[in-house]
Amino acid sequence: MDEFISWETLATFAGCAAVTGLVTQFTKKLFPKFPTQWLSYIIAVVIMGLATIFTAGFSWPTIALIPINAIIVSTSANGSYSAMKQMIDKKKSKSDNQQK
Repeated sequence: MDEFISWETLATFAGCAAVTGLVTQFTKKLFPKFPTQWLSYIIAVVIMGLATIFTAGFSWPTIALIPINAIIVSTSANGSYSAMKQMIDKKKSKSDNQQK
């Protein structure tokens, strides 16, 4: 494997959701007043748009589906982050309770 991420990887649901989550977490502090869920959606639209154009080419039917698919990718990325944060918080509270 020559690349960490390729356009083909970003064109998949899992690849786009993973990168959307990572980019959102790294950029949300740049826009503190902007809701994170909307930032995640915008990032998903951009990533999916570029991945679609670079892999499948530009066609109106394909481009028209990007905003709808971005909703699914964005909510998946947000949900994954929330689940991971809950697990970390649970572990942290367990260790705090054991130390008492």
